[in-house]
Amino acid sequence: MEQSGVSVWPRLEPFLLGTLQVTPSTKLSAHYLRKMAAYVRTRDGCYPRLGWPMWRHIACGKLLLPEELAWLYFETFELLVARSPEERLERAEALSQCSSPKELDRQRSKFNHISLRTSLIGEEWPSQRSRWLSDRETKTSSQNKNWDDQAHLTFVQTHLSELLVLLLEPEQLTSLGQKLCETQLSQDSLQGLSLLLEGATGHGRPVQPLHRLLSHSPLQAQAGFSKLSRGYVLHRLKAWLRQTLRVNPFGVLACLRSGKKMYWTQQVEGAVKRAKIVQNVDMVPPGNKIVLWSQVYRQTLAKDSETLSGANVKLQSCNEAFIYLLSPLKSVTVDKCRNCTVVLGAVESLVHVQSCENVRLVCVAGRLTVGASTRCTFHILTPMRPLLLPSNSSLTLGPFHAHYPLLEDHMASVGLAVVPNLWDQPLLLGTEGSTPDAGCYRILPPAELWPLAVPFQMEGDTCEVPGGLPPSYQKVVETRKCRVQEWYRSVNEAHLSRAQKQQIQVLVEQKFYEWLSETGHRLELDTLTPTSPSDVSSISDRSWDATLTKAQPNSQSRGATAAF
Repeated sequence: MEQSGVSVWPRLEPFLLGTLQVTPSTKLSAHYLRKMAAYVRTRDGCYPRLGWPMWRHIACGKLLLPEELAWLYFETFELLVARSPEERLERAEALSQCSSPKELDRQRSKFNHISLRTSLIGEEWPSQRSRWLSDRETKTSSQNKNWDDQAHLTFVQTHLSELLVLLLEPEQLTSLGQKLCETQLSQDSLQGLSLLLEGATGHGRPVQPLHRLLSHSPLQAQAGFSKLSRGYVLHRLKAWLRQTLRVNPFGVLACLRSGKKMYWTQQVEGAVKRAKIVQNVDMVPPGNKIVLWSQVYRQTLAKDSETLSGANVKLQSCNEAFIYLLSPLKSVTVDKCRNCTVVLGAVESLVHVQSCENVRLVCVAGRLTVGASTRCTFHILTPMRPLLLPSNSSLTLGPFHAHYPLLEDHMASVGLAVVPNLWDQPLLLGTEGSTPDAGCYRILPPAELWPLAVPFQMEGDTCEVPGGLPPSYQKVVETRKCRVQEWYRSVNEAHLSRAQKQQIQVLVEQKFYEWLSETGHRLELDTLTPTSPSDVSSISDRSWDATLTKAQPNSQSRGATAAF
């Protein structure tokens, strides 16, 4: 941001959470959006707050979209609506009690209303031929344009005229060409751009939505505000916006250039790369937190920190890593990772997995989207249908099967409940004119479920999987427990000598270590163990890292514990 003067920039959230990585329909163009806005104005009670019944009528009856796709668009806007955790939990409880499609529609109509003014943003997106990052930043930043601040700015600059025209009244459109110099935008309509734009009056000044920023008298005059009509002259407003638009000063580029870098020592022999961590938490307003992790290689990383709470997190180019981020998060992107296990705390909005291979993800999230990934397994608890984008193969969907002591507290803090849970009802999305590949995923068979134990000690009340496992999976787990109990009983009833018991113990441990090596879990246990006591004390930011200690091989957990 410049040291003085007003600056306006695109907000990260709409692009990160509200933009799909594929365009399944071209019918939400500016042309159709203008027609829709004009149509709902003629219907009582439909403008400016659009309910689900009217949107379904337009989307399915006028635009000929499938109902599930219509609901996807409507539900996506819900991710951007500012709601308290209590409101989200109330909505989840009401939806979970619906026993028929009719009741579900009734609840959707009651809770879901979107603002037409703030949703009139099309799906057009800058082409991939343009690149703006330096070589250094390209290696660290994702190719995914949802995280590309420069792409956001270019999109707004390129389509600024169309965005402003979408906010005009229908009668203004008929004479737009002849009376451009007289066309005005109302103050109420200007609020629509506040979903996309925010700004500040100078360096270090409070960040405000666009319509509040323009409530200051000096800026109103510069932006073409007319005291007589109480509106903004369109061409003057557009010129002012073009003059003040900047790259987001709290976005990914700024984080890479001036964010705080963090390091921790290597914890396993053979790890040849040092993971890169950059965060802007200490220098941004609330809601703009970004934490970027790159090149976590052959390590176990565990974080539980207030610094992470409410942050937009990105994991990129990690390999053979075990990552535990056990805090309430805003959003998470997992990009170009291989052979990793990722366990997350409650994620308020979106978890997006892109271009990954052999990744196991365990999380509670508002929504999961997966694109261009193969041989990945997802154990999720989510109130929205998982969204499977094109180019996926060999995906596995399973029930959420883990817990840690603070999980239920974190779920409540972001407004996520245990019901409804639609983990096994994915929505397959293809590009327009293509048929989604229904064979790109499978539902995990109950016999293949092995509940995940989070190997860290924390204070908290959660001692079981929230909501429990589905009955068929719980039955398998109970059967295995019974077999273990039968084994112990058989050993006790065999009246073995001390030497015989020790021999059996040696054989069991030998088989266990063979299994650890064959499955790759040995690496996970090894990376939980500091190579020397100095490794723990030398960590620069103790609040970010778990102090890890190795458990004995014969411990019941067969793993390691850590004190946060």
